[in-house]
Amino acid sequence: MGIEQAPTEKGRKSARGLRKSAANEEKKVEAQKGSDLAKGSQRFEERSKSSDGKSAGTKQRL
Repeated sequence: MGIEQAPTEKGRKSARGLRKSAANEEKKVEAQKGSDLAKGSQRFEERSKSSDGKSAGTKQRL
Protein backbone atom coordinates (compact mmCIF):
# COMPACT_ATOMS: atom_id res chain seq x y z
CA MET A 1 0.00 0.00 0.00
CA GLY A 2 1.31 3.43 -0.88
CA ILE A 3 1.77 6.21 1.62
CA GLU A 4 -1.09 8.32 0.29
CA GLN A 5 -3.42 5.32 0.02
CA ALA A 6 -3.32 4.57 3.73
CA PRO A 7 -6.77 5.23 5.21
CA THR A 8 -5.54 6.90 8.40
CA GLU A 9 -2.83 9.39 9.37
CA LYS A 10 -1.30 6.72 11.61
CA GLY A 11 -1.04 4.41 8.59
CA ARG A 12 0.54 7.13 6.44
CA LYS A 13 3.06 7.91 9.19
CA SER A 14 3.92 4.23 9.51
CA ALA A 15 4.36 3.89 5.74
CA ARG A 16 6.69 6.91 5.67
CA GLY A 17 8.77 5.39 8.47
CA LEU A 18 8.98 2.05 6.69
CA ARG A 19 10.05 3.70 3.43
CA LYS A 20 12.71 5.75 5.24
CA SER A 21 13.98 2.69 7.08
CA ALA A 22 14.19 0.69 3.84
CA ALA A 23 16.09 3.53 2.12
CA ASN A 24 18.57 3.72 5.00
CA GLU A 25 19.08 -0.05 4.92
CA GLU A 26 19.63 0.06 1.15
CA LYS A 27 22.26 2.80 1.52
CA LYS A 28 24.02 0.76 4.22
CA VAL A 29 24.10 -2.39 2.05
CA GLU A 30 25.28 -0.43 -1.00
CA ALA A 31 28.09 1.09 1.08
CA GLN A 32 29.20 -2.34 2.30
CA LYS A 33 28.94 -3.83 -1.19
CA GLY A 34 30.79 -0.92 -2.79
CA SER A 35 28.29 -0.48 -5.61
CA ASP A 36 24.61 0.28 -6.13
CA LEU A 37 22.05 -2.47 -5.82
CA ALA A 38 20.21 -3.48 -8.97
CA LYS A 39 16.87 -1.76 -9.51
CA GLY A 40 13.73 -2.67 -11.47
CA SER A 41 14.09 -5.38 -14.10
CA GLN A 42 17.79 -5.82 -13.30
CA ARG A 43 16.86 -6.62 -9.71
CA PHE A 44 14.25 -9.13 -10.90
CA GLU A 45 16.87 -10.92 -13.02
CA GLU A 46 19.43 -10.82 -10.20
CA ARG A 47 17.01 -12.37 -7.71
CA SER A 48 15.80 -14.93 -10.20
CA LYS A 49 19.33 -16.06 -11.00
CA SER A 50 20.36 -16.18 -7.38
CA SER A 51 17.64 -18.68 -6.53
CA ASP A 52 18.79 -21.41 -8.92
CA GLY A 53 21.29 -19.94 -11.38
CA LYS A 54 18.80 -19.65 -14.24
CA SER A 55 17.33 -16.42 -15.61
CA ALA A 56 13.58 -15.83 -15.61
CA GLY A 57 13.47 -16.06 -19.41
CA THR A 58 15.19 -19.44 -19.37
CA LYS A 59 12.75 -20.74 -16.77
CA GLN A 60 9.75 -19.66 -18.87
CA ARG A 61 11.06 -21.37 -22.01
CA LEU A 62 11.42 -24.71 -20.23
